[in-house]
Amino acid sequence: MFQLVLSFNDYTNWTVEHYPTHRELLFHSCLKHTADTFLQVSIPILPFCVVDKLLVVTVATKETDGFRRFMRSAKHFNYSVKVLGRGEKWSGGDMSAPGGGQKVRLLKQFLGEMSGDERVILFTDSYDALFASGSGELLKKFSQAGHRLLFSSETLLWPHRLLEDKHPHVSQGNRFLSSGGFIGYLPNVKRLLADWSGADSDSDQLYFTKLYINPDKRKSINMTLDSRCRVFQTLHGALDDVVLKFEEGRVRARNVLYDTLPVIVHGNGPTKLQLNYLGNYIPNTWTFETGCTVCGQDLLPLSSLQELPSVLVAIFIQQPTPFVSVFFERLVKLEYPKDRLQLYIHNQEPHHESHVSSFLKEHGDLYQKITSVGPEEELDITVSRNTAIDLCRQNKDCDYFFNLDIEVVLKNKDTLKILIEQNLPIVAPMITRAGRLWSNFWGALSAEGYYARSEDYVDIVQGRRQGVWNVPYVSSVYLMRGSLLRSELQDIALYNSQSLDPDMALCDNIRLSVWCDCLNSECKVFEMCFVFQGVFMYVTNLQMFGRILSTENIQTQHLHNDLWQIFQNPLDWEERYIHPNYSRILKGQLMETPCPDVYWFPIFSDTACDHLVEEMEHFGKWSGGGNKDNRIQGGYENVPTVDIHMKQVGYEREWHKFLLDYVAPVTEKMYPGYYTQFELAFVVRYKPDEQPSLRPHHDASTFTINLALNHVDIDFQGGGCNFIRYDCAITSPRKGWALMHPGRLTHYHEGLPTTAGVRYIAVTFVDP
Repeated sequence: MFQLVLSFNDYTNWTVEHYPTHRELLFHSCLKHTADTFLQVSIPILPFCVVDKLLVVTVATKETDGFRRFMRSAKHFNYSVKVLGRGEKWSGGDMSAPGGGQKVRLLKQFLGEMSGDERVILFTDSYDALFASGSGELLKKFSQAGHRLLFSSETLLWPHRLLEDKHPHVSQGNRFLSSGGFIGYLPNVKRLLADWSGADSDSDQLYFTKLYINPDKRKSINMTLDSRCRVFQTLHGALDDVVLKFEEGRVRARNVLYDTLPVIVHGNGPTKLQLNYLGNYIPNTWTFETGCTVCGQDLLPLSSLQELPSVLVAIFIQQPTPFVSVFFERLVKLEYPKDRLQLYIHNQEPHHESHVSSFLKEHGDLYQKITSVGPEEELDITVSRNTAIDLCRQNKDCDYFFNLDIEVVLKNKDTLKILIEQNLPIVAPMITRAGRLWSNFWGALSAEGYYARSEDYVDIVQGRRQGVWNVPYVSSVYLMRGSLLRSELQDIALYNSQSLDPDMALCDNIRLSVWCDCLNSECKVFEMCFVFQGVFMYVTNLQMFGRILSTENIQTQHLHNDLWQIFQNPLDWEERYIHPNYSRILKGQLMETPCPDVYWFPIFSDTACDHLVEEMEHFGKWSGGGNKDNRIQGGYENVPTVDIHMKQVGYEREWHKFLLDYVAPVTEKMYPGYYTQFELAFVVRYKPDEQPSLRPHHDASTFTINLALNHVDIDFQGGGCNFIRYDCAITSPRKGWALMHPGRLTHYHEGLPTTAGVRYIAVTFVDP
């Protein structure tokens, strides 16, 4: 930093701070053009007097998410912004057709009494624009344009293509005017607006275009276009030309076609989503050095509230889904007062009626109110989702609507509180399918309105970029403000569409909302409905929230179908069925050796043991315990047991996967070089009046896995395994723990008598 003091005839002691290089400016823009005082100084310094004479003017009849984004960017660069039209009804058309005359009228009225030949006016749209740099760079580039009024430009001619031949040719850059932004000296701006007498619904674009293509008017106003996008970047027709440029501590939009860094970015026409993407970074929303710089702003601390907001939680079960009982367990454990939660549960699947019924019976009384719709009502899912929205919309005490589809695995108990504290109109917690890039949001849309991968999608999904992201699509789990449903989205059946599925219809209807104002106080007659770029949708990955279940290839013919999910949803299967202390085994802990070369370790959860036993009893086709056994090769069993083979219940493939993923890592530590490939796996039942014990024998295996499936002294008395050669007996088997021992030659053993109850074990013969 340094100071420069200038003194001459009309000016004394100007103190000027040096700007950073990216804001270098021309000093002479401020000096009086008189014979005795004119001085041109071509150093990168601008006196504050010029910056003070800049006024940004915009029109915003209501505060939208886009307007708030614009104002944040203006505040970041210390722009002074005058907002016109606040509180007025918008009558400038729906922006999908020529219109915008209201903006011209308001600007003309505002500038009418203003004076000052050197006053600089920047007029820009605000709903779909943002600043990428400060006033210093803006004024420098305006000065370098060599004209008194500079208009934004674009590659496409609108609204009248017949005027193309009348446009001046340019040597490089865009040829056509865009009404979304211009900068000029006050007298020239007034001259620009002088002839306006149109209606509010007339086209501002057409009015300015006709002035520009008129050579005399163009000359008298001294206007030109910013053809190379040095000041204004319009995105319509230029999406492929604009990329993000990451600088240290800030982000710019770069026009790669003209190699320029525009000061203002305007998402004109159908490019709002691309502006949303750019706005996730520009000007410093997210940088590589700082991460997210705005994520801690404008939060709603729940600790400051006397009472937590009332939330309607809408749960939808559309198809057979695994781990539904676990879903409801997590719902109960959600850290939020149950008396502030209302539930709407729509179950379309008869298969899941027992899960819903069990939840309602055990926990229904905890909640403020519950509405349950079953499969017998045959309610269409679109109608059902709209009904749930209406329950919140029509209840002024409903502060939030929380959509929670059944395939959502919500691991973070504080999810609801975290989302509410974000204080956003619509926000979703990012969840993904385990180990995949599949998530509940899209970073971009294709031209047809379907999924497209944004440049940053993978980094966001994999957590390399963390923040709160403005996105075009969210699904499965999201929070919406109740006040939003009663205002901007009040008249919309949000899930309705003639061509889109409900989730896509929701986001499409939110992005392009229809707002109808009343023509009279009774609201019996409506004026024109204005289509506007509506509410922003956000996804946050600042914390880990959970994941999405796969619902592909779901089996429903078993008693406990979740047992079969080891392939489709391995992480959820593990959490449900693997012993919570299993990971300690691989760290050299919890491995016991009760007998020589016999290893004892935990592997199955209590739930896994119970489900496997219940599945076998449900199947019910136990062997008779005789030597004749057609299930095995040769048809003769030398040491028969009362059992059911895994193959009989269709669980052979899944059991093999279990052995590879969870038993093999243990066996490789204990028996290096052996590969776990089982030859036979079965569940054995011991009962005093059926088969209480098993005579001494060698197993037909290199080593055996013997997994206890129930509790001694609780489910049965007696039992255990005696290794005869070592005179070593294990008489207190632990539920969920496996014995691993050699099968042939050394470990001759017997099953000790079960004296009461029923004992179950799962046995696997392993041959390398």
